Amino acid sequence: MLGDVLLITDKHREAGAKIIDHILANRREKYIVAISGESGSGKSELTHVVAKGLRQHGLMAKPIHIDNYYRIHPLERTAWRQSHGIENVVGYGEYDWDTIHQNIRDFKAGGTSTMPCVDLVTEQIDQLTTDFRSIDMIIIDGLYAIRTEEADLRVFIELTYHETKKAQVVRGKEPQNEYRMRVLEQEHKMVQALKPTADLLVTMEFDVIPAR
Repeated sequence: MLGDVLLITDKHREAGAKIIDHILANRREKYIVAISGESGSGKSELTHVVAKGLRQHGLMAKPIHIDNYYRIHPLERTAWRQSHGIENVVGYGEYDWDTIHQNIRDFKAGGTSTMPCVDLVTEQIDQLTTDFRSIDMIIIDGLYAIRTEEADLRVFIELTYHETKKAQVVRGKEPQNEYRMRVLEQEHKMVQALKPTADLLVTMEFDVIPAR
């Protein structure tokens, strides 16, 4: 997302190094990594660290942020959620999975692909065209990223929104009002349901361990 604020610390770098080691030991052609966690848990920071770190090993990894794929425009989303019921609509169905899967197919085919990109300053949805010919892997991050069927490695961050409220405020997320808290609680339920599908867990202390 354009204009996103990253707060990268040593814990992200250390966890990223362990994930990179796992990727290097297990990767294959056109590898797909998915990183999930709740709002403010460090998904984007970890994705950035891993992608940059892989460059040092001669591998080009492109981040894909699932929050760019909301079906409802950012300026209309709050009203849409409230009118349809937060507990009814917040979750997997808010995303354009057809476009996500098409972009993944384009990556695997080594072609050119156009994907949405939200500008957080203007709240407009731009279109980003990417040439995947030189891209070795993609790193998909987002609340429900590990739900992506094509993922080769699924990473789940265990931090919940209860621990990340401060990070959300610093990064300019929505204000912590009643509406936002209801959204976070519904996202919490949906994200935590995906934990059993993970291959690696990033613990509360940001250590990286096998999920099973």
